[in-house]
Amino acid sequence: MTAIKHALQRDIFTPNDERLLGIVNVCKAGKKKKNCFLCATVTTERPVQVKVVKVKKSDKGDFYKRQQTWELRDLTEVDAKDASKENPEFDLHFEKVYRWVASSTAEKNSFISCIWKLNQRYLRKKVEFVNVSSQLLEESVPSGESQSVAGGDEDALDDYQELSTREEQDIEGMMEMCEYAVSNAEAFAEQLSRELQVLDGANIQSIMASEKQVNILMQLLDEALGEVDTIEGKLSSYEEMLQSVKEQMDQISQSNRLIQISNTNNVKLLDEIQFLVNYMDLSKGHVRALQEGDLTSPKGIEACINASEALSQCMNVALRPGHGKLMAVTQQQLLFAELRDTFARRLTNHLNNVFVHQGHDQSSTLSQHTAEMSLPKHSPLHRDLLRYSKLMEWLKNTHREKYEGLSRTYVDYMSRLYEREIKDFFEVAKIKMAGTTKEAKGKFGLHGSSGKLTGSTSSLNKLTVQGANSRRSQSSSLLDMGNMSASDLDVADRTKFDKIFEQVLSELEPLCLAEQDFISKFFKLQQHPTVTPPLAQPETEDTDGGTQSRIPPQAEHRQSLSSEKDLVRLMMNKIFQSIETELNSLIALGDKIDSFNSLYMLVKMSHHVWTAENVDPASYLSTTLGNVLVTVKRNFDKCISGQIRQMEEVKISKKSKVGILLFVAGFEEFAELAETIFRVAERRGDLDKAYVKLIRAVFVNVEKVANESQKTPRDVVMMENFHHIFSTLSRLKISCLEAERREAKHKYTDHLQSYVINSLGQPLEKLNHFFEGVEARVAQGVREEEVSYQLAFNKQELRKVIKEYPGKEVKKGLDNLYKKVDKHLCEEESLLQVVWHSMQDEFIRQYKHFEDLIGRCYPGSGITMEFTIGDMLEYFSSIAQSH
Repeated sequence: MTAIKHALQRDIFTPNDERLLGIVNVCKAGKKKKNCFLCATVTTERPVQVKVVKVKKSDKGDFYKRQQTWELRDLTEVDAKDASKENPEFDLHFEKVYRWVASSTAEKNSFISCIWKLNQRYLRKKVEFVNVSSQLLEESVPSGESQSVAGGDEDALDDYQELSTREEQDIEGMMEMCEYAVSNAEAFAEQLSRELQVLDGANIQSIMASEKQVNILMQLLDEALGEVDTIEGKLSSYEEMLQSVKEQMDQISQSNRLIQISNTNNVKLLDEIQFLVNYMDLSKGHVRALQEGDLTSPKGIEACINASEALSQCMNVALRPGHGKLMAVTQQQLLFAELRDTFARRLTNHLNNVFVHQGHDQSSTLSQHTAEMSLPKHSPLHRDLLRYSKLMEWLKNTHREKYEGLSRTYVDYMSRLYEREIKDFFEVAKIKMAGTTKEAKGKFGLHGSSGKLTGSTSSLNKLTVQGANSRRSQSSSLLDMGNMSASDLDVADRTKFDKIFEQVLSELEPLCLAEQDFISKFFKLQQHPTVTPPLAQPETEDTDGGTQSRIPPQAEHRQSLSSEKDLVRLMMNKIFQSIETELNSLIALGDKIDSFNSLYMLVKMSHHVWTAENVDPASYLSTTLGNVLVTVKRNFDKCISGQIRQMEEVKISKKSKVGILLFVAGFEEFAELAETIFRVAERRGDLDKAYVKLIRAVFVNVEKVANESQKTPRDVVMMENFHHIFSTLSRLKISCLEAERREAKHKYTDHLQSYVINSLGQPLEKLNHFFEGVEARVAQGVREEEVSYQLAFNKQELRKVIKEYPGKEVKKGLDNLYKKVDKHLCEEESLLQVVWHSMQDEFIRQYKHFEDLIGRCYPGSGITMEFTIGDMLEYFSSIAQSH
């Protein structure tokens, strides 16, 4: 091992300025036995670096090479596996764990000891040595096998000291005296040995000569020991005195500590007293304001507000532990509670009186506002009461029962006041709607102040067709969709109704919004997310002040509201409980006057609901108007259903021609009126649905009447009425009825064509029958040029039929046809010239068709009609001009 160590030092470490201090022959645990050496080295240059190097013999030769190097400072743990038994295995923990098996336990121990010493000397790093014997972890290693391996070098390392300058000069001088020192080292060593022996001898002689001095030294030592005993005695006495002084100082320190504790306690006591005085002391001015403060003047109210806030701060102060046991604190709390109850009682009584007086004072101004059809404004009352809003908040937080009692009192008195005002207001509105004369009152059954309709509803008039000359009377009687005839109504009446209804809503809206805003501010219902509503429980609530927590969750959900918005809405419902009833009564009156008033009401009510929802979707006004809007929509639906029902019940006269049906003209007037009313409406979905229902009913009942008509041909009824419908829809441009407009045009065109064809078959009846037979033979398979050989359709028969229709007879037949068409058509729609022109086109088409058949089936016969196309045009023109 020594030879290997010197070889490694010479070949590997000396060139790198390193010294080898420890070495162990190892192989990796659990693998094939590939031996290598772990070397502990230090650098010769400062700063010293300590490394662990793995050296392995090269496969290609007899030399060693450095394979891997670790810094000793990266070593965290050395595990020797077993400290009591000999075990060559050990682990080194660098960035990972390396497991080794040494060739012997002695080498392992020597290497671990070397690692420990290097760590202690150069690094002073806390490396964990696990399962390592304590004997190995000593500064000096005992002589033995391990020392022969690595200990000698380590000791040499520990004893090594660099030569000083003087020592170097002495060595150089000695080597100069012996010139052969370099060339003959053995002779130089022998000379040094002889000189050393001479020096040793001189030293021994010097020691032997100094025996006398040794005896003198021993005597001096004995004297010194005596002096030491004397000094020890004095030190003992001094120690006793110091002990006494120490006890006295301890007593003084204890006394100072007690004095400091007393001072600290006094400071704390003073702090507690100042805390109680600062936070639980109410000034005399505040006490006077709470007991006798003026609740009518602004200054008195301000003083009461400041006093109540100060009282709340005193009562809500967070007392420290133990304060509640102090009698002064208890007495002060009782005083605060008495002041709170006294002031709450004074405030409640004062506000109750204000509510009562306000209800009586407002009654005197009702007549003035009633005459003007306006609701009294309560802004002065609200302005006066809002001065007490902070006091109401204080009452809400301190006396919940009195706060709830005030809420109920306010709601009770204001509901009576508003009920009188609203009933009188709606009474005036109803009178203005129905007319201010006694005749109007008697007609609609308005009696007293009840504002209800007592008159009977007249039955719906049956629609009858009165002929073409009664077009205007038919049109007016169509509006008999409600309980009054249209002759009693005009545009001015409906405009008047619209203005009155808008004025009613415009008066109600600011009234409700102002009252809701006042309730929220005055009763402070915007401060907390959820509270127990004072009005949520019935009048039979527990008198022992039971709280909400005693109510089961299910009962709480059914009996009380969860938010302050719900509480505001509940109070508003009770205050304005008559608004919805009066609005429904007013709507019923408007619907009774004229069912078409439901259109005006639907638009106005939808607009106000939309406005209220934009302000607050959950407000009382939004909810109430939404409920009334449902009633208005229901009346509107009834109006539409009534019109459809009257369409289905229509009867026509058997003696006069039909013309434009009453409900067709009625739909036109309804659509014109609806488009005018809904021109500025935000939503028209209900109207579009009503349009679709009405137009489908019109279509169905037009066909029904056409099928039942005896005087007027079916095609004429269909043609005229669908032409009128098409013209109406084209003029009004109703987008939701575009499909029905195209359908009406299609039906009108089809029935016009059908009527023309059926009518033209009569003037040339025999000629039509003859050529129909010719076409039938061709259709059966007879060749066209062979038709003339058929007995019934030969040339002689054709000439015979043609001679029966000379120009004069044709013109006479057309003249009779014109008169007949004129009798069928009504004057209002002005379709006579349209039909006559269509007949002319159809007649020319038939003429050309007949000539074509003659040319194909009777070629070369020279047979022609007795009149030409020019003759026909002249016939049609002269007949139209003559009539």
